[in-house]
Amino acid sequence: MSQKKEIIRDLTVGSVPKVLFKFATPLFLSGLLQMVYNMVDMIVVGKFVGTQGLSAVAIGGEVLMLITFVAMGISNAGQILISRYVGEDRRDKVGMMVGTLFTLLMSLAIIIMIIFLLSYKGIMAWLNTPEDIWDYTRQYIVVCVYGVVFIYGYNLVSAIMRGMGDSKHPFLFIAIASVINLILDVLFVGPLGMGPRGAALATVIGQAVSFIFALTLLYRNREQIHFDFKPNHFRISKEVIGPLVSLGIPMVIQSAAVTFSMLFVNSYINTYGTVAVAVTGVARKLEQMIGIVSQAISSAGGAMVAQALGAGKVKRVPKIVYTALWVVAIPAAIFGVITYFKPEWLFGLFSSDAAVLTMAISYIPVALIQYLGATLRPANFALINGSGNSRLNLMVALLDGIVCRIGFALLLGVVLNWGISGFWYGNAFAGLVPFFIGGVYLISGTWKRRASQITDEE
Repeated sequence: MSQKKEIIRDLTVGSVPKVLFKFATPLFLSGLLQMVYNMVDMIVVGKFVGTQGLSAVAIGGEVLMLITFVAMGISNAGQILISRYVGEDRRDKVGMMVGTLFTLLMSLAIIIMIIFLLSYKGIMAWLNTPEDIWDYTRQYIVVCVYGVVFIYGYNLVSAIMRGMGDSKHPFLFIAIASVINLILDVLFVGPLGMGPRGAALATVIGQAVSFIFALTLLYRNREQIHFDFKPNHFRISKEVIGPLVSLGIPMVIQSAAVTFSMLFVNSYINTYGTVAVAVTGVARKLEQMIGIVSQAISSAGGAMVAQALGAGKVKRVPKIVYTALWVVAIPAAIFGVITYFKPEWLFGLFSSDAAVLTMAISYIPVALIQYLGATLRPANFALINGSGNSRLNLMVALLDGIVCRIGFALLLGVVLNWGISGFWYGNAFAGLVPFFIGGVYLISGTWKRRASQITDEE
């Protein structure tokens, strides 16, 4: 393995906790900045526009999730496979994967942009968007849709870097974008009075800057990734598209299932009015604070598992899984205490509306269940994704996203008539499902056989 550039690191040597922390810390900080990046929109709009603007950004953010799930699934699959190829010292396949990811994802970005520009009104209607925030929501969604190419571009370039073991540079790029987003948010929404449209524009510009900086670094390190950026190399390679589709489709379905199911649940929640939308939207952002830790550990753990299996270091895998579990548990517990004792302060960061703060109190038990799920999931996803078990990934996606999330929500919210609390709890309970499946998978040891089979296939 070449040591000429910092962009490439070996994740298969050294103490597991030390390597996991080293690789996950930039991912966590990057995720934290991404979280702040997204929260700034809601905070600024909530302060300058009020509850209606806050609710509009909350629904618009849900639609943005719907737009990005394909990028997230394919990018994560590409990252896992690149990590595996690095572990096997197959740099030729790394270059093929880079070209395939660029062509596939950027083409999908253009297609999805066109589809959403033609259908966003229908999506808003399906989500039961309240009439008093319809125009605000439309403004936010349309601008975000136009920026989908930058969102997809940043995701794919960051996945390539992280697959090669470099998590520091994506963090630096999102840090720059976060600063730009903050400044433009305050300028556009405040003095210029652009409302949610201004918040969305600030987000798109920030993503564009991140993409340009990341792409520039990738070009400078083209020798290390065996990709020279010549036009004829931007093609879908038959040698890597099979493994990418095999792993990526279940990951896309997983993201899609969770996203669609959450949108389905929120379509019921949105019927309870603007205040309910605002509370749920703020709660989602607070839950994502733990989610960024989970995502960082899941991504770092998945890359470590992939490289360990690629290098034949099977005994290292359980250590990675157990370490990932307790690493997330510590910040989740701290955040749970803050949420339990200081809910008014947390929700007050977004809104000073008394109705919002009153309803927020009833969400506390739901939030604690969400934190528990966020603690238990990442270790299991690291094992499932890192070992390349696409079938299990698909099963988790369908159970978590479709069967349990929608099933629990309808059972508690409609059948048992718990009202909005039923939809909140149904969504929270579904988040525990991956832990039970992943736990059985780890104990069974079948991931060892599956990993060797995938290596042979590739």
